[in-house]
Amino acid sequence: MASLYLLIPVSLVFCALAVAIFFWAVNSGQYDDLDGEGERILFEEDAELEEPQEKSLKVEELLEEKHDEVKLSE
Repeated sequence: MASLYLLIPVSLVFCALAVAIFFWAVNSGQYDDLDGEGERILFEEDAELEEPQEKSLKVEELLEEKHDEVKLSE
């Protein structure tokens, strides 16, 4: 019985803290756009997908140029 005098106030503090954190999240806009991120991943533009490939091609071209320079200097 004595433990209830400690556990009940501690649980009320935790509940109040959880409610305060929830209201902070709602007020700061955390739940404004629930579907936006999921749709952004699924319907990404093709140009954004091609960009890493272009970067890798540029890296390959630079490596080939460096390789040619090394051959010429030998």
